[in-house]
Amino acid sequence: MAKPNGKSPLSSAMKPDGKSPLSSAFDEKVMFFKDVSLGPHETQLRFRLIHFWEAWNPVKKTLIGLEMLLIDEQGTVMQGFISPGRIQKYLPDMKRGLVYKLNNFYGSKNKTVYRVADHTAIVSFSWNSELSALHDCPTPFDEDRFRFHSYEEFQANCDLKGDLYDVVGHMKLVNGQSLIEHPVLDEVEIAKSRHLLVHVQSHEGPVMKLYLWDQAATEFCKKFKSYEKTPTVLLVTTVNTKILGGTLALSSMSPSRVFMDYDVQPTIDYFGWLDSNPEIANEVNAVVVTKREPLTIGEIFSYIKQDSAKEAFFECTATIDDVVHGSSWYYISCSGCNTKVTKGPTSLMCTKCGKVNVAGVAQYRARISVYDNSDQAVFVLLGDAGRELTGKHASEIVSSYFEANENQGVNHEVPVPEALISTIGQTHKFCVKVTEHNLSGKTRAITGTKILSLDTPPATETLVGNHIAATSEETLQTGNNVCEASKSRVDSADEGNKRTCDSAEIEKAKRPKRGN
Repeated sequence: MAKPNGKSPLSSAMKPDGKSPLSSAFDEKVMFFKDVSLGPHETQLRFRLIHFWEAWNPVKKTLIGLEMLLIDEQGTVMQGFISPGRIQKYLPDMKRGLVYKLNNFYGSKNKTVYRVADHTAIVSFSWNSELSALHDCPTPFDEDRFRFHSYEEFQANCDLKGDLYDVVGHMKLVNGQSLIEHPVLDEVEIAKSRHLLVHVQSHEGPVMKLYLWDQAATEFCKKFKSYEKTPTVLLVTTVNTKILGGTLALSSMSPSRVFMDYDVQPTIDYFGWLDSNPEIANEVNAVVVTKREPLTIGEIFSYIKQDSAKEAFFECTATIDDVVHGSSWYYISCSGCNTKVTKGPTSLMCTKCGKVNVAGVAQYRARISVYDNSDQAVFVLLGDAGRELTGKHASEIVSSYFEANENQGVNHEVPVPEALISTIGQTHKFCVKVTEHNLSGKTRAITGTKILSLDTPPATETLVGNHIAATSEETLQTGNNVCEASKSRVDSADEGNKRTCDSAEIEKAKRPKRGN
C-alpha cells in the first residue's frame, strides 16, 4: 500500500539499530534460510524467534504441534515446526524475540494452505536437533517482518485458503452486540461471544470487517485497555480472507497477533501518516451495523415496503401457530461448510467446496407460521435457530427416524417431528433478518436466525454476523491435511427460502389461535 506521495507508510521489517544485516562468514557452518532445501541438514541455523503458537486439529481436538515464525540475519522468513512429542524438550527455553542457533534439522515441504511464510520449506526439529539462545550475538537480526495486502488483493484471494497476510488501518469496533465509538471493552462479554468485530479502513480502500476470535479477541481487549488514550491504528497478522454475507471479511487465526498505535514500526508509520491526513480517519463508518429494533410483524412488513429499506436485523415477539407442511423442515448440508449439497450420480457434492463424496448433515430449515396482535407471517428457522427452539439437533432427529424406520430409503423425507409440533402455541422472541429476497419481493417468508430469551434487551447485529460460526478454531496447521473448523451457515437465500410465501400460503398454514 503506497502513500499519495509514493512513499509507503508501512515498514516491512524492523531492525533494532537500523543497520543492514551483517554477514555470518565468521562461522562457515551457518546456513541461511534461502539455502534450506528439503531433507535432513547437519548444519546450523541462526534466527530470531518472532512468534510461536500451538496448532490443533479442530475436529479431533488433538495437538498437531508447535508452529513458529522465524527470521534470519538476511531478513528471510521461514516457518518452523516441532512435533508434539518434542515440544516439552524445547518449549521451556523458547521466548519470543530472542535469537537462537539450531544445530541439525529437517527441511519439510511447506503447506499449500494457510501459509504464514513465503519460503517453500519449513524448519522441522528432528531427533538430533539442538536449540540454544544467543544472548551476545554480534549480528543484528530484524525484529519482525510483515506481509501487507491491498483491499483488491485481499478481495482476489477470498475463500482460496491460501497464504495468511497482515492488515493495518484505522478502526472502529463492534464488540459482540454493541457499536462502540469510544470502547470500554467487556472481557466477560467477549469471552461469551468468542469474537470481536473491528471495522478497519486503510487509506486506499473501503472498510473491511475484521473478526478477532478467541485468543486474538482477548489479547486485543487487554492491549486496548492498557492504553491511556483510545488507540486508532490496528495491525493484525495472519488473517484469513472470506466472503461472508456477500461482504469481504478478514478472520484472525491461531497465529494472529495484534498491534496498535506505537507498538511496532508499521503502526508508528501509519499513525504518523494518519495524523497528517485527519480527514481520512473520519471515513470509517458502520452503516452496515444495524440495531436490532423490536418490531411487530406488521411493522416488519411495513419496513419491507419502504423504498429506502435495506437488509436489517429485528427482534419480534410472536406466537407459533403451526409448522408449515408441504415443504421439508430440514436440508442436507456439506459437513465442511454447511452449504446445501447436490445429488450426483453416485454421491453428494458440494458446489462451494468443489468436493464430491461429501458427508451430508441434516440442518434445520423449518417454516413455522407465527402471529402477534398485528399480523401473521412465516418464519424460516435456519440452523441453530431450529435447535434453540426444539432443544434438538436436526441431524439427531433425522438419524433417530431412520434407525426406527430401517425399511425407508435414503431418499425418503422425514416427516415433521414432534419436537417441532410441540412448539405450537409457544411465544418466543425471535431475531429475524430482512433479506434482499424480501426487499425484492421474491418472498414474504422472513429468516429467523436466533431464539432469544423474552427478557433479552435489544442488541446490535452486523449484516454478516449471522454467517459466522460459533466455533473459531479455524486453526493453522502443519502438513497437507488442514482442517477448517469455522463453518458458514446456509445463506438465507437458500432454495427453500426463495419460494414466494404469499397470503394464500399463510392462510393454508393457519390453525385456531392458541393463547399466549
